[in-house]
Amino acid sequence: MTQIRYRQADVDGFKIFYREAGSPRAPKLLLHGFPSSGHMFRDLIPLLADRFHVVAPDLPGFGQSDMPDRAAFRYSFDGIAQVIDRFTEVIGLNRYAVYVFDYGAPTGFRLALRHPERIAAIISQNGNAYVEGLSDGWNPIQAYWQDPSAANREALRAILTPETTRWQYVHGVADESLVSPDGYTLDSHYMARPGADDVQLDLFLDYASNVALYPEFQAYFRTHRPLFLAVWGQNDPFFLPPGAEAFRRDLPEAEIRFFDTGHFALETHAREIADAIRVFLAP
Repeated sequence: MTQIRYRQADVDGFKIFYREAGSPRAPKLLLHGFPSSGHMFRDLIPLLADRFHVVAPDLPGFGQSDMPDRAAFRYSFDGIAQVIDRFTEVIGLNRYAVYVFDYGAPTGFRLALRHPERIAAIISQNGNAYVEGLSDGWNPIQAYWQDPSAANREALRAILTPETTRWQYVHGVADESLVSPDGYTLDSHYMARPGADDVQLDLFLDYASNVALYPEFQAYFRTHRPLFLAVWGQNDPFFLPPGAEAFRRDLPEAEIRFFDTGHFALETHAREIADAIRVFLAP
């Protein structure tokens, strides 16, 4: 059986919790998204650890990593990426393939912009970098970008409820009995911590910075031509299939795979995604 170790790293006084498995010879960094933690990789890690060194940190403010008060830490994607960048240095990841999902995509793509020489490959699971990938589900958040009023901020609290979190897990899934309730229940637990809702609302507002960086991410793809695999839940209500297909515009050799599932594709298709990764990263 695969041994998964649960560790903490001191990143300049910031505690980052992470899961680790496999031999250190071939690192891969896994980055989750809203509203999840590294727990979302619980099925994928054992399927990869025989061939890869898998490292899955909880992002700052998520899961078991520190969630400092908003007065002490500005919750932005630049800030998250800076902490994760230092995390890779603290634990000695000098070169790695990055697996990006949801919020992990603008985090991982920022790492690639800063250190293109460190990125061996990119695997994007519903990790968007093109405006055509944004569905109408983003309209309330885009309204908040355009008018960051208290009313628009409060209107977004409905996204943070346990009911909406569960919906994000099961929407687009043909058989909901395949989705373990542990994932969305744990996410709801983390979201219920004092201050967690305002952290997420801050990140909703700052997500506009990711869209503004899309041209820079795309220029990175064209310039550095990383090995690229997209494994996409095609029924995702937030990040549409055209967002996956758009990667080929800048990376003609990108491999694009669609799966008949929703946003949290690993909940139903961990085995298929692991198989695709193993073939993609075969020596």
